[in-house]
Amino acid sequence: MHSPNLTQTNIDRIRELFPGCVTEAKGADGNMKLAVDFDQLRQELSESIVEGPQERYHLNWPGKREALLTANAPIAKTLRPCREESVDFDTTKNLFIEGDNLDALKLLQETYLGKVKMIYIDPPYNTGNDFIYEDDFAEGTEEFLLRSNQKDEEGNRLVANTNANGRFHSDWLSMLYPRVKLARTLLREDGVLFISIDDREAENVKQLVSEIFGRDNFLAQICWEKVHTRKNSARTFSVSHEYVIAIARNREKWDRILLPRDNTDAYKNPDNHPKGPWKLDPITAHNPYEADYKITKPNGVTLNRPEGSYWRFSEATIKEKIKNKEIVWGDGDSYPMIKRFLAEVQAGLVPTTLFDRRFAGDTATSKKEVDSLFGVQGIFDYAKPTLLVKRLLQISCRPGEIFLDFFAGTSTSAHALMSLNAEDAGNRRFVMVQAAESVDDGSVAAKAGYTTIAELSKERIRRAGKKVKKDNDGKPRIDQLDIGFRVLKVDTSNMADVFYAPDTLDQSGLGLFVDNIKADRTAEDLLFQVMLDWGIDLALPIARENIQGKDVFFVDGNELAACFDASGGIDEEFVNELAKRKPLRVVFRDAGFKDSAVKINVEQIFKVLSPATDVKCI
Repeated sequence: MHSPNLTQTNIDRIRELFPGCVTEAKGADGNMKLAVDFDQLRQELSESIVEGPQERYHLNWPGKREALLTANAPIAKTLRPCREESVDFDTTKNLFIEGDNLDALKLLQETYLGKVKMIYIDPPYNTGNDFIYEDDFAEGTEEFLLRSNQKDEEGNRLVANTNANGRFHSDWLSMLYPRVKLARTLLREDGVLFISIDDREAENVKQLVSEIFGRDNFLAQICWEKVHTRKNSARTFSVSHEYVIAIARNREKWDRILLPRDNTDAYKNPDNHPKGPWKLDPITAHNPYEADYKITKPNGVTLNRPEGSYWRFSEATIKEKIKNKEIVWGDGDSYPMIKRFLAEVQAGLVPTTLFDRRFAGDTATSKKEVDSLFGVQGIFDYAKPTLLVKRLLQISCRPGEIFLDFFAGTSTSAHALMSLNAEDAGNRRFVMVQAAESVDDGSVAAKAGYTTIAELSKERIRRAGKKVKKDNDGKPRIDQLDIGFRVLKVDTSNMADVFYAPDTLDQSGLGLFVDNIKADRTAEDLLFQVMLDWGIDLALPIARENIQGKDVFFVDGNELAACFDASGGIDEEFVNELAKRKPLRVVFRDAGFKDSAVKINVEQIFKVLSPATDVKCI
């Protein structure tokens, strides 16, 4: 009979927007309850580091606030297409992004916000020797924004997390935190994130994702059997496992898919039963059911419920099954068996939290996969097996949906996705992100001619795509299997850097304002920046037409029309011709107009000929 608890309602709203800002706290009555972490909320809404520690239940480490600031700070970068390194650039729906994954995740926010169904990452493990990403925390927002516009060498870089550092967990968590936080916004409401990790950071990762996603959305900590041999040189235990942490964007809406059954051969139909193939199941169970009755067999033997066991079905159900000839009685006083029909069983299998090597592969199988693809022994020894990622895809990603891996490594996950698509004629799409991290000098990869992990990653997709297609020759729609990918590289903005105050500008600097585009950027570079800005899918088909002597890009038909001609030849006749196409969006290069009058009249021309078109100039 009370009015609504508005405070609790507001907490629920905050929890929806910022799951990490709602925690547990002790109330005035001494009981635990949900409460707002105002320090964390202030940090979410601030462009500088906010101080103010308060006793509460949460994961904390030195540098956490700086990591949050890094996640929220904008960057002035873009994605530049690279046709020569791509496969089927014009038709593929897959993307390979080369560059710092923190930058990539920020650049994808508009285009893929709430559109990714599944994310799997295998981040560098915190061994004290592996390379990790270092993000510059020792500066305020203004300095960060200025730095983001400078040369790429001034940006994020790879450094060794050495034993001399002494902050292993803190640095590693500061690296992972902003990336997972940005990844969450890309997931659909029914989406899921999987993270491979070992014992050293498993508990921290579990707490970190629970804070970002909300503890109620935690799904499982899957144990994967990575090796099956015992290491007798181990000082304590021979480690045979790693983990995969699973957390949903929204647990209640997570679209879990049942695993396909692979044991249907056990179902037979020797008596030609009208319900089809069946196999035998016990009539008793170990769990208690409220069913206590006697069963009389056709041979006259009466059976009581066995001691320590229970009838699996009610008496009414058993009578119905007897009537429908769904029981095999057996001889003497043996207990009868129930026919379980294939047509009545669940369409698939519920996934378990134990992935053994026969089910999900192991490190030995992954090494054989990579060595076989490249024809070189030991070219990359730390990849996950494709079967592991394939199992995760089977339970989380349906045909037509988008999959993201922003620690791509050698693109095991792209290989797994193409393999699954070949099996079920699906059209799942992948987005791989991998930094141009150098391979070790003297390594097998370096001797084979590869200079970066990104190069290895792209080459694996090329080789794996051909192999998958060959291995599945003759399967339905295999000729339509998408084994291509568009390569996009993170780079500085296409717009010219201008940092001059009016009193410092001289005659020599006036050339900056003739054209605001960097001299080394192509029309296709500008097209992809516009697509990013407008949130247009970066994998849509692109066509190029020549209209009145000028190149015009058309994205997905009339989704976007773009002309970046800089010759100053765009006149009203050209604009009229383009407006007749009625594109949803149109963009011109500012330097391309014949004169100011044409630029002023562009919007008026489109208002008359194509009023629904959104017009932009860069």
